[in-house]
Amino acid sequence: MNIRERLFLEVDATARIHGISRFNRFICVLIIGAVLLAVLETEQSVAETYHQMFRAVEWLLFGIFLIEYCLRVYVAPMNPLFSGKYGRLKYIFSVWSIIDLIALLPLLLTVFDGTAFYLRLARLLRILRVSKLGRFTKAWTLLWQAIVKRRYELMLSGMVALMLLLVSSTFLYVLEAAEQPEAFGSIPRALWWSVATLTTVGYGDVTPISAAGRFFAGITAVAGIGLVAMPTGILAAAFSDAFQNQESKEA
Repeated sequence: MNIRERLFLEVDATARIHGISRFNRFICVLIIGAVLLAVLETEQSVAETYHQMFRAVEWLLFGIFLIEYCLRVYVAPMNPLFSGKYGRLKYIFSVWSIIDLIALLPLLLTVFDGTAFYLRLARLLRILRVSKLGRFTKAWTLLWQAIVKRRYELMLSGMVALMLLLVSSTFLYVLEAAEQPEAFGSIPRALWWSVATLTTVGYGDVTPISAAGRFFAGITAVAGIGLVAMPTGILAAAFSDAFQNQESKEA
């Protein structure tokens, strides 16, 4: 094998049928370390004490991730998905390539603009580097296949959720607006309570006080249990099917 073929086996996560290359293992370790450092840096006292260390590590990560990106672009045409005259260009606009580019942005944001907003945005992007790990696991691919396969069922459950939220907010507006205008004085205000009730244990600071409002709120809370379980069951079944199909192909 020539150098380019060896690089392809080391760099491209799909080049090997089984296992993961040493290069990609190294990148996985770096990604996890970068995310942990980004989490620690949000603690103001730690960030101020070790500011120079965080800065030096970020420059080091930037250099390594830049080299990684260049290597992936270099070997991209060897992947059948990106073969041909415009293979590299096609790879550059692929999902994983864009994620790699996003991993390079945090340092550039803080170099050109050090305002508080861009600092927070840079920290967010550092944490989002964890999405780069999706390239190295089949579970991510299987999950995406499951979502695509059951997209119509998921869209239907989403439409049911929106209708339930709208109906719930409207009833609470009618029943509670006079007594709690700040919380339920409009449908958009009541919508926040409905979202919190349907997706969590409730919004403790705001509760209906009328008998009719409490009755309808109880119906909303009970309906929310089934509403959350619906897409969960759809995804679980689809993921199980995708995993079984993958096992049958490899057998």
